[in-house]
Amino acid sequence: MSTDRLFVALQRVLPQHALSSMTHALARARTPWIRRALIGAFLRRYRVNLEEAAVSDPHAYLSFNEFFTRALKPGARPMPAETDAVVSPCDGTVSQIGTIDGSRLLQAQIEAKRRTYTLGALCADAGLAQQFVGGAYCCLYLAPHDYHRVHMPLAGRLMRAQYVPGRLFSVGAATARHVSDLYARNERVIVSFTTAAGPMAVILVGALNVGSMGLAWAGEVARSSEACALPVPALALERGQELGRFNLGSTVIVLFGAGRVAWVPAAPGDLVRLGMRLGRVAGP
Repeated sequence: MSTDRLFVALQRVLPQHALSSMTHALARARTPWIRRALIGAFLRRYRVNLEEAAVSDPHAYLSFNEFFTRALKPGARPMPAETDAVVSPCDGTVSQIGTIDGSRLLQAQIEAKRRTYTLGALCADAGLAQQFVGGAYCCLYLAPHDYHRVHMPLAGRLMRAQYVPGRLFSVGAATARHVSDLYARNERVIVSFTTAAGPMAVILVGALNVGSMGLAWAGEVARSSEACALPVPALALERGQELGRFNLGSTVIVLFGAGRVAWVPAAPGDLVRLGMRLGRVAGP
């Protein structure tokens, strides 16, 4: 059995939610020696640029989760001058980007084989999914060392927010190649907006050891065994404004309607940063 397949097989038998709940508690522990040990181990394992953080001293954070979800200094991720630019909502790596084939999105390309999943399964709502048939999508993976807050790709008015329960598989490249319907099976928070490019959905996908996800206007999203609506205040967010965050890393998927956004040339594996121009508003 290949290393990738062994890794996926292990995930299938692990108590995913129990492990993630333990991670949630440990990451929030304020006991000094636990906090220092976790932050120290993380900094030894990953190259983290603390010079761009609003608080650059790692020992000033009261828990590992506060350190992990640290804010950036003002101006650290400037937005493009072009008002029609669609920007990356986060720091990360492009998993996939392109046009939705009817209602199917590409999850992974394995030599000549395409592993896909459907809009209906991802959105968990036929009406919402219908808005993006034939549209544009990008899927961005956040590695542990990345900045873990998620921002608006384009200015928009909040229309709906929903929590969808699910599994907690890893969302790295190996799992994407071997687990069918990965992003539609995992826990996720789906937020939709009206924008200058029409409907836009931003989907935060949970993963193994992701302690939780949060929204800027609603705080931490509680896990549940059933799908549920989340608060939808009268709210308009500017491009680049904070939308939510991962309390440990995962994946963001952005959806637009058909003919409304043209992506700049990009390919799986490309590195992106919050505010980087990914495309432009194309349709009327």
